[in-house]
Amino acid sequence: MTSPRNHIGTLLFVWLLESSMVISQTDTGNALINMLEIYRRGQAQLDLENLDEGQAISAKYDFIVVGAGTAGCALAARLSENPRWRVLLLEAGGPENYAMDIPIVAHLLQLGEINWNSNRAYLYPIKGKRRNLHVKKKALVTKILIDPQTKSAFGIIVKMDGKMQKILARKEVILSAGAINTPQLLMLSGVGPAKHLREMGIMPLADLAVGYNLQDHIAPAISFLCNVSSLQTSEMFGSEAMADFLKGRGVLRIPGGVEAISFYALDDGRNLDAWADMELFVVGGGLQTNLALRLALGIQSNIYETMFGELERQSANGFLIFPMILRAKSRGRIKLKSRNPEEHPRIYANYFSNPYDLNITVRGIEQAVSLLDMPAFKAIGAHLLEKRIPNCAKYKWRSSAYWACYARHFTFTIYHYSGTAKMGPRTDPSAVVDTRLRVHGIDKLRVVDASIMPYLISGHPNGPVYLIAEKAADMIKEDHNVV
Repeated sequence: MTSPRNHIGTLLFVWLLESSMVISQTDTGNALINMLEIYRRGQAQLDLENLDEGQAISAKYDFIVVGAGTAGCALAARLSENPRWRVLLLEAGGPENYAMDIPIVAHLLQLGEINWNSNRAYLYPIKGKRRNLHVKKKALVTKILIDPQTKSAFGIIVKMDGKMQKILARKEVILSAGAINTPQLLMLSGVGPAKHLREMGIMPLADLAVGYNLQDHIAPAISFLCNVSSLQTSEMFGSEAMADFLKGRGVLRIPGGVEAISFYALDDGRNLDAWADMELFVVGGGLQTNLALRLALGIQSNIYETMFGELERQSANGFLIFPMILRAKSRGRIKLKSRNPEEHPRIYANYFSNPYDLNITVRGIEQAVSLLDMPAFKAIGAHLLEKRIPNCAKYKWRSSAYWACYARHFTFTIYHYSGTAKMGPRTDPSAVVDTRLRVHGIDKLRVVDASIMPYLISGHPNGPVYLIAEKAADMIKEDHNVV
């Protein structure tokens, strides 16, 4: 298995090698200094990550937090503020690395297993300073231990270093594994739809609507061409780009995928205070200039060649606009595929199952296209890519019917999964947790992540998930009489 040190070393080596190949004769000295500085920063970050490896995992903690994403890191940091509480944070993935701090490579990270988020903000400042907080990576939790008589969670089973281990929780087990893995783990532990659990050979301990109410933001990619230079992948691997990055500026500092954002209330356009139902966001380069984005979106090679192949060979300049529906009415579901915790669950996204979602997506595309009439777009010669998706060629170009067909073929997830452990009162048959995020019918078990959202927010959910974690930390302290 590749060690964290080798992993970060490989990532940095590839970037440094690419950079070294384009260093000019006049700036060799500065470029070499910059490369060494990048490596120094990466190594310093790795040294922080390696502090976790020296921690001996105990048999019992006060709180066990499962999942070190946005919510999990924040929650573990907040709970460990109390020196009397021993907190264990478990993460199935590996360590963070310096490449994750380069905004423009966000698309590259989609191709791997990296899923850390708030680690740098919440854990780095306290690494090595709180003996009551243990963090274990490459640790897959396979089951929540729940007493069938008392209906109370008392620990977890986790696979670490190739071995299964039981770890007990004195006070609570808290799931922050995300809207896909949290419902999977609940169901594997006997908490979920009783009929489905019995079909999987799992004894139901609490008959709850776990896995239902799956929501997501989705958007088609609309391609535009222009007559000014746009972002090319080759620009990321030069000595100038590296130097600018170290100075806090330049192409590597661009937030990949969200270079510009606008919101619209298409259902109530005349009301300036209306609730947004559509977002347009811009990617400062085309699919023909970004191999990683093409792979991340899973575009079939024949479709890519038909629409973008010639553009790639020409290094054509362009950009993308994604019309993202904010308040979709379609709902999906997460179901178990088997009782094997290492087997991914079944994801039934059900995109466009409600006709409204396709209708407003078409209107979002038309809103994006209408921007071509704006002076700023005219100034750069912006125009639509006129290559048509083969299966939609029978429809009139730029008609609503064509865009509806286009949306069905060329719409992608924006990775905003939520809602699969819905918050609500016990009288609501679709609710999984109460207003304090405690799982209905099971003591000492909470969910703290985007799963608890009854409705996906009209915007990007990362910030709200931080708020969920912060609020949960306050409530947990209150419930245990710690202010």
